[in-house]
Amino acid sequence: VQLQATGGGLVQAGGSLRLSCAASGFTLADYAVGWFRQAPGKEREAVSCINQSDRRKTYYAESLKGRLTISRDDAKNTMYLLMNNLILEDTAVYYCAAGGAGDSGDYYCKPGDYSFGMEAWGKGTQVTVSS
Repeated sequence: VQLQATGGGLVQAGGSLRLSCAASGFTLADYAVGWFRQAPGKEREAVSCINQSDRRKTYYAESLKGRLTISRDDAKNTMYLLMNNLILEDTAVYYCAAGGAGDSGDYYCKPGDYSFGMEAWGKGTQVTVSS
């Protein structure tokens, strides 16, 4: 069971990045998936989450709404995070995770705590935004 996050890098403020997270050893479509980040000296925070079944329900951190799009491609067993209009404060290590609250067949992102039930975690990819 493994998640591999890629796509991070150095980008100028105002630029865009698309992060990818490929799953191996399990079927990503069977779980809710989310993105999290941790900046130096700060606690990990939730960035975005999408349910297993009801894909219409996507969640974003309030401070990031309008700049992010989370998506998933079941055929590729991969999830994505498109980030636009990046700002210096977006600099962090970004992690992907899979799991969720609920039961098999209906895992979902728990409101207020997207990390709840996330059991598989990727190693993270560094995003650095420069001025």
